Amino acid sequence: MKEIKSAAVIGSGVMGAAIAAQFLNAGISTVLLDIVPNQLTEEEKQKGLTKKDKMVRNRYGLLAIEKMKTDSPSPLTSFHNLSLLTIGNLEDDLSLLKEVDWIVEAIIEDVQIKKELFKKVDQYRKKESIVSSNTSGISINKMKETLSADFQAHFLGTHFFNPPRYIKLMEIIPTEETDPVVVKIISDFAEETLGKVVVKASDTPNFIANRIGSYAFLNIVKEMMKADLTIDEVDQLTGPLIGRPKSATFQTLDMVGLDTFYQVIQNMQGKMQMAEEIEMYQIPALLEAMLKKKMLGRKVGKGFYSKTEKGLKVLDYHTFTYKDLTATKENVVKKHLSSFLQEKNKKAFFLWNGIAPFLLYSAKMAGEITDSIYELDQAVQSGFNWKNGPFRLWDKLSLKNTIERMEEELMDIPLWIKEMIDHGFDQFYKEINGVEHYYHKGQYLPIPKSMDQISIRESKKQRDPLLSNDGASLIEIGDGVLLLELHSRNMSIGVDILTMIEQSIALIEAQEFKGLIIGSEKKSFSLGANLALMLLEAQNEDTVEIELAVRCFQQAMKRIKYCKKPVVAAPYQKTLGGGAEICLAASKVQASLETYIGLVETGVGLIPGGGGTTELYCNKWRKKPSSSTEDLLKLTGEVFQTILTAKVATSAAHAKEIGFFTEMDGITNNERFILRDAKKAVLQLANENYLPPKKEKIVVSGRNGYQFLMKEIVKLQKIGFISEYDAFIASNLATVLTGGDVDCGALVEEDYLLDLEREAFIRLIRKQETQQRMLHLLQTGKPLTAK
Repeated sequence: MKEIKSAAVIGSGVMGAAIAAQFLNAGISTVLLDIVPNQLTEEEKQKGLTKKDKMVRNRYGLLAIEKMKTDSPSPLTSFHNLSLLTIGNLEDDLSLLKEVDWIVEAIIEDVQIKKELFKKVDQYRKKESIVSSNTSGISINKMKETLSADFQAHFLGTHFFNPPRYIKLMEIIPTEETDPVVVKIISDFAEETLGKVVVKASDTPNFIANRIGSYAFLNIVKEMMKADLTIDEVDQLTGPLIGRPKSATFQTLDMVGLDTFYQVIQNMQGKMQMAEEIEMYQIPALLEAMLKKKMLGRKVGKGFYSKTEKGLKVLDYHTFTYKDLTATKENVVKKHLSSFLQEKNKKAFFLWNGIAPFLLYSAKMAGEITDSIYELDQAVQSGFNWKNGPFRLWDKLSLKNTIERMEEELMDIPLWIKEMIDHGFDQFYKEINGVEHYYHKGQYLPIPKSMDQISIRESKKQRDPLLSNDGASLIEIGDGVLLLELHSRNMSIGVDILTMIEQSIALIEAQEFKGLIIGSEKKSFSLGANLALMLLEAQNEDTVEIELAVRCFQQAMKRIKYCKKPVVAAPYQKTLGGGAEICLAASKVQASLETYIGLVETGVGLIPGGGGTTELYCNKWRKKPSSSTEDLLKLTGEVFQTILTAKVATSAAHAKEIGFFTEMDGITNNERFILRDAKKAVLQLANENYLPPKKEKIVVSGRNGYQFLMKEIVKLQKIGFISEYDAFIASNLATVLTGGDVDCGALVEEDYLLDLEREAFIRLIRKQETQQRMLHLLQTGKPLTAK
């Protein structure tokens, strides 16, 4: 089957540049083309440039590069990725298309302009190269008319969602002539290499996610005005309570932009058949007024909300003025949704009327816009970061009970739902023999997944854990590989997890197992040590218990590091503090591309307690080993700054650059495959007759390094960058990092540095200032700002 090794993106606007960046993140050589500007800018004139100069002709590509560098959040996982990018224009550089395997069009949403572009592309592309349109709603079939047979066989829609690095959904829309092999090539590549959740959509207006999502948002807007609720009251009801992000309805629309949302609605005009759909897609007067007033959302600083110096204000849509938030602080998130919807009050009635039509509309669209309810749910969940698509939400509410209420209220129930219930199917998703299935045309089918994709949930259903406690479980995942699943509350590391690490390693060393993976399927890998427990012991002045706990942590990390069998860490998302130390101790790391790793202990007045300081230092030293005073001081300064500022890598690629991961560590672009790849890594190491690292002495910068760092600390304090107590924390970190009172270039034992670390950790945690910082983080979720 054809392999995608290179790509081109035509159109360097917001979406085109972001798609190109995602190709670069995946290590794909990419060409980015755009039109030639009509006229010179004032800046170009001042530089003496003409329309013939490449800088002018490639202006839009150059601007796209600058935007990639400055956008936040960044579309790039590393600025080094830009070395894979070639920019050009549609007049001089169409010949570059002859060399690429996949061409993505991302230009203006005008079918005629797209068709004209594809005529040119067809003349230059190599035979069998794949071409796709990134349109968000225009018919894919209408774009390919009059083009060559080979073009049509290799043409399809690939709808990326913005920003493509962070929103995982990609809708694939084949045409009537698209070769099924092409669909598979792009699907597999998008999943494996681009890290996408791929859903096949029919060629219908707005495809899946935008079709269902825009209906849901419009219905909420209209029901809000009927119920005369405030915007922030509605956001309180339509967020986590129903499985949606905290941004809920109106903060989400502010992020998307009302002009973008308006374009999605416009895509539907004149293309609908159902009367209720036509009525729903009439643009509410509220949105029309906001569009006229240029109240487009966050991009202009005002929309449904406005952020002021005094805090967040909410729009009063009756007066079009911004007011203080009006929603009461009742915690609706903790309410049970089904019970809440049964309440006889205005908010409960609003939410029922906001949800029920959305569920029914999704059911009516299921067979038209995609093949299955599972694909529809996947699209909505991945496209909008919703925990529940419509059918999963429906299951939470009880299909039978909601249908009874809908019928009482004379709502129009789709025939297939009635038949489903009549034949005894009372839920859309069902677990059968430990495997999740979904309802499809009179039967339950297993949720699709790759043959070698590993599901911890299914593994535990099919086979009891070998060991388990509140913090972790040890399970077999086949081929002699064990998985230590971390599942403590808040993904914090306490004695329970440390005990499981000790027991798991003892088991794999004593028996015929190949190795161990440390990972999970929770929201994040680990948020570090159990601060609440440590704070309690510190407040009780139980120094003995604290010292035992730190020793236990250090010992567990050493057990990982020196285990006779390979131990592979599989981090993803937030991997902080102790979670980072697990990775630093592991034989190898197989990280998700979106791994945000850092030693962040200074934020709560501490330093790393599990050997993280030394391991990060050694990682960077091994990359460029040297014992010269100059090099040691430079290395010491770099590691010191990383830990003191609690620097967190913005991706796994960035983590390699700053030393948390090594060049030997692996990166998985799609988080769903991280455990699969970690297992492969264990087996590879085992097959190569893995041996643990030898215990070696560590070269340190000693007194010279300590004096060097103390001078830096004084400078930082003088300019107000750090407080007096921050300087105290920094001095303790400096002692550990440099080895303290030894010569520069001295070789010291690892245990010597661990002793220094443990002493510094205990010294800091006994301080009232550190305890205040720990308490503040536990109470607010935010670090205490030093004064």
